[in-house]
Amino acid sequence: MGVPTLGCDCAVCTSADPHDRRLRPSVLLRWQAGGRERVVVIDTGPDFREQALRNRLTRVDAVFYTHAHADHILGLDDLRPLSFTVAREGGPIPLYASLETIAVLERIYEYTFSPQATYPTRARVQLEPLAESTPVHGADFLRVPVMHGEMEIAGFRFGDTAYLTDVSGIPEQSFALLEGLNNLVISALRHKPHPNHATVQQAVAWSRRIGAKQTWLTHIAHELGHEETNRMLPEGVKLAYDGQSLIVKL
Repeated sequence: MGVPTLGCDCAVCTSADPHDRRLRPSVLLRWQAGGRERVVVIDTGPDFREQALRNRLTRVDAVFYTHAHADHILGLDDLRPLSFTVAREGGPIPLYASLETIAVLERIYEYTFSPQATYPTRARVQLEPLAESTPVHGADFLRVPVMHGEMEIAGFRFGDTAYLTDVSGIPEQSFALLEGLNNLVISALRHKPHPNHATVQQAVAWSRRIGAKQTWLTHIAHELGHEETNRMLPEGVKLAYDGQSLIVKL
């Protein structure tokens, strides 16, 4: 729901620490390929426009979706101005998603994806079924299945880094896809158990099993204060924060 959470006056929601102001999670990857900067986004949540402005985003080469919940898809329409630039260069922005997520996107954004769509400035985007591995300008994005409650959703590994959000369980076969990580970004909603999200304790345990050199906890609810939580986390595990940058080896 973002932090501050609407209608809440708890210590974290009223905190003066900028690390306690959290937009809905999204990831932006930038690298050089083919003589220019390449850009991939994972999830376009309701805060995508604000995040794109903060990071001076001027283009997107591809978008990957983890699943179709509102906090991960409702910024899709803000791809419109960015898609005009990419379309002029040769085609629509590919949006990679599971078939279940594609069905939801087609329903919500009927004016964009319907064959009968006539809206002249609709986003120049194209839905593509998510494969086990998807190459984008020299970088490979590996799908890592994880559980979100009873629903299987997509995590992603790119080079030495993996991004797993909204996780409540990791299937045994997915651990093999997470070996040798330098960076693990994984969700940890709060300390109290939740049916669809991992607790801090669960995320730390998975981090230890995976053996990532550094783990960053994301998708954080307002029960977790940044400084207070970081003080109790073990070495190599920290809360992520808005605007944080990591060096990734693709």
